[in-house]
This record gives sequence, C-alpha cells and structure tokens, in this order.
Amino acid sequence: MRLLLQRVSRAEVRVDGRVTGRIGPGLVALVGVGHGDTRELARGMARRTVELRIFPDEEGRTNRSLLDVGGEVLAVSQFTLYADTSRGRRPSFLRAAAPDVGERLYAAYADELEALGVRVGRGVFGARMDVELVNEGPFTIWLDADAEDARTSPDTMRRPG
Repeated sequence: MRLLLQRVSRAEVRVDGRVTGRIGPGLVALVGVGHGDTRELARGMARRTVELRIFPDEEGRTNRSLLDVGGEVLAVSQFTLYADTSRGRRPSFLRAAAPDVGERLYAAYADELEALGVRVGRGVFGARMDVELVNEGPFTIWLDADAEDARTSPDTMRRPG
C-alpha cells in the first residue's frame, strides 16, 4: 500500500461537478493499493497516518499528530501511485491491485481512520475526480509499505524506489 499525504488547510473532491468529500484542516491521503496488500496492512497504514507528528505545535515544530490537532482526512483512491515508468513513455500499472481488491482495501483504510476517531471525506473509487486542496507548508509525506513489510510489522515503512 502506498500513501501520499499532503497537509492541508482545506480540500474537496468532486465527481461530475458534485462534491463527494470535503474537509477542513488535516490531510489529503492519496491511496494506492498493490498486489498482496491486506486489511491488516490498511489498518497499520491508517494508524501510521493518524499518529505521524507532522502538525506544528505552539513553537512551530512538527510535534503534533492528526489526532492531537483534531484534523480530518480526505481519502482519494489513486492506483497511479503504482505507475512503473522504467520502460518507454507509457506508464504500466501492473503493480496495482485488481479493482475489486483496490476498492475493498481503500474502503478499509478509510474505515480504519474513522475507527481511530478521525472524520473522513471520501472520493469515489474508479471515478474521474477533481481534487482541490490547499497544501499547507507545503508539507507532503510518502508512506510505502507492502505485504512483505507487513509480515514483520504493519508499521514498517520503506522509501519508494
């Protein structure tokens, strides 16, 4: 599972001009699901998302988590996080999970965030979406974990590439 997290002051997602999800201060989570990803991995990624200390404290240091600041998450499915551009000019998406698996685990990630006490706005899986956000900072974090990592610990994250 791959997440691209952007700290935002506000964000929304629209499908066919209709707002399907909207948040105030918090995170936009672009969510990619790969082969072998599991619900347990989605649970670990949700926990990692809400516990990351990437929000400023009174002194401006990044010492607060999403839970500490009462932030929200706009979760948007994005299989293109698994793009392989190593050959030619057209990206391959063979590393992305099949749509039925991707949809199930994207929903599991968002459900787990809610279970942890976070308000979640959502995109529509498989739809063409317009995402509008104000990236605060800018502050963007990449989280990458796969099924192999999860065998040792759901909190094990590795750098892309």
